Amino acid sequence: MTANTTIKKTATAAEESPETVTAEARPERTRRAPGVVGPPLGEGQEPVTVTLSHHLRIDGTDYTPGAEITISPDYARRLRGQGFTART
Repeated sequence: MTANTTIKKTATAAEESPETVTAEARPERTRRAPGVVGPPLGEGQEPVTVTLSHHLRIDGTDYTPGAEITISPDYARRLRGQGFTART
């Protein structure tokens, strides 16, 4: 029979563990601006409005061709590269 070689931490060792994350140590989450779909805006970015050329599903919502959506500039660049935005 094999023996368990896992070392158990004592209560004081667990409290001193660097893995413990406090609310102060957590980075602040980036929030999505109202009306912006997809990934959140970066720091200091302004939202961009694009017209879709193909059907697209973002966060469980379907957008049909011709729909105008407001998204972050980074996401707009990715969608243009993949051919999802109209050429206007």
